Parts: sequence; structure tokens; C-alpha cells
Amino acid sequence: MDGRCCLVTGAASGIGRALVDSLLDEGWRVEGADLQSEEPGPGTRTGGRYTHHRVDLADTMACDAFAAAMADRGITAFVHCAGIMRTGGVVDTDMDEAQYLWRLHVAAPIAILKTVGAGLPDRAGRVVLVSSRAVLGRAGRAAYASSKAAQLGLIRSWAAELIGRGVTVNAVAPGAVDTPMLRDPQRGAPPVSALPLGRLVRPQEVAATIAFFLGDEAGAITGQTLYVCGGASLGAAPM
Repeated sequence: MDGRCCLVTGAASGIGRALVDSLLDEGWRVEGADLQSEEPGPGTRTGGRYTHHRVDLADTMACDAFAAAMADRGITAFVHCAGIMRTGGVVDTDMDEAQYLWRLHVAAPIAILKTVGAGLPDRAGRVVLVSSRAVLGRAGRAAYASSKAAQLGLIRSWAAELIGRGVTVNAVAPGAVDTPMLRDPQRGAPPVSALPLGRLVRPQEVAATIAFFLGDEAGAITGQTLYVCGGASLGAAPM
């Protein structure tokens, strides 16, 4: 793992935190970004292989400044876990929230990869975006689902552009995951739906899927979306 460095957004909690912990256990160096400060306690990363950056990636100027700061950090992989969920349908979508979702889920990864993409190593560079099962359609979540669906267009386009360098670009699309965001009162109605599996997805399960895409064994997979959704996408048309 010498020389491998992953930039992980949304690193302070949920899927991002689970991924950071997994990568550090495997010997990676990690640059983490989150709107939250890093939590103290037994889970705090030690050993000098983790650096935490507090930044609002939905703030265009702050995101651009952060991306520029990552240009010389030796990034070999980029995982965009940062995200929020807000409800809203045909008549009750809040346009300010819709714009925030777009900046965080779409504009931020574009800005970051624009800066770090050239430095990703040929034949070993990795990009993973954390999308959502909601891209297949969910009533009352139009703005959220469309911003997450846009990520699938990004990974397909980037995969086609970077295939000549052997840099892979993929998406992981979870269903309902047992994270603090799932209990965020700002997410709004409707309530979380039960998964066919009979339980929520664990953050570590999504993190393990992302880690697979980052590994050497996934070097021939690019432009793909893998659903980690407890069966919620069964019977739905693929995207």
C-alpha cells in the first residue's frame, strides 16, 4: 500500500467514516473532507496517515480552494461519499435545497476531479462516487434522486475519457443505510422504507464494496454502478 492515498469526502461519519477506517487498517494514507470536525475518542485516526479537512463542499469557493490544496497531496484514488438527503416532490421541492444538493452531489466531485484527475496514476488510479438506489425513482425525492442520477452520467463519461490511462471510475448506489443522516430531522418526510432484506444496510457493507473498486482486483471494471440496497432495486429497470 506504500504510496496509495485516497481522498474521501464525507469522512467524519457514516459510509465515509467506515471507509476511512477500513483504508487506514489496510495501510492507506487518507485525506478526509467533511463539513463536520473529526470526532475525538477511540475512533480518532492516528499514526500520521490521516489528515482531516473541514470544508463545506457545497460552497463553490470553499470547494475550489480545497480542490486546489489537494493537487500536490499525491492522491491516487478519490471517493465522493459526501451527501445529504432532502425530500420534495412536484409541488413542495425547496429550490434552495435543490441547488444545494446539486452543488454537493454533482458540482463538488467535478471540481475536485478537475484538479486531482491529472495526477491519478495510470493503470492504478481509482474514482468512486456514492450515489443512491433512489436514482431508480422514489416519490417525493425528485431533486435528491436527480442529483444522484447525475452522478451516474459523470462516472460513465469520466470512465470513457480515462479508459486509455487505465483509471477506473465507478459508482456504488446504496439503499437505506444505518447512518446518522438516516435520523437527520432535516431530511423530511416520507419515512424510511423497510428493505426487502429485512434490515438496514450497514455502513461497513457499503465501505467494503467501495474498497473492492479501489483494489487491484477491480482494475477491469469501469463505468459501472453497483447497488448495495438490500434488494430494494429488484424488479427495477437498471441504470
